[in-house]
Amino acid sequence: MSEAADVCRLYLVVPDAVPAPGPETFEAALAGGDVACVLLEGTPAPATAQALCTAAQSRDVAVLIADDVARAAALGADGVHLSRADGAAYRAARRRLGENAIVGVAIDAGSRTVRHEAMVAGEWGADYVAFGERDSPPDPALLAWWYEMMTLPCVAFGATDLDTACDLARAGADFVALDTWVWNHREGPGAAVAALERALRDVHRP
Repeated sequence: MSEAADVCRLYLVVPDAVPAPGPETFEAALAGGDVACVLLEGTPAPATAQALCTAAQSRDVAVLIADDVARAAALGADGVHLSRADGAAYRAARRRLGENAIVGVAIDAGSRTVRHEAMVAGEWGADYVAFGERDSPPDPALLAWWYEMMTLPCVAFGATDLDTACDLARAGADFVALDTWVWNHREGPGAAVAALERALRDVHRP
């Protein structure tokens, strides 16, 4: 998922706020449509985490672990998502996981130097930068600026429904992160992913 896509894609989060989905639920989500990546935020039992990782990778879906480099290595995950821009943490992750791993870096959108911090993360060699946080999407102007000026992909967090996800894609996000909206969808996670894929394909990016 390290290269920007022509169409904004789904970055699916398994949040620590809800129990990890069972294998059938997880498989249903992945089978629903285009999923670029899965981020495991919580700490499900090792057997559950391994099963989710294996299921995703069998479909060529990248698996990232939030912040825990050792756990990512133990699971054979594709990389880590670092929840704050810290050069030492980035370098440690890269040393442990290698040059082929995905190492993404979240940027504090509330910082007055958010643009500079994002560019610095790119200079480190981050595979993507992430803006926004749960229930607090980034400023569309920030996404538009990044899309226009930079080639490094960005992930927009904070979408809580399909309309918000499309707005973030329209602003310039390469990936939109969604969590409970998918897992709690009244028609099931597979239907949620399918609906999002259809909607994102109709979005005209900047």
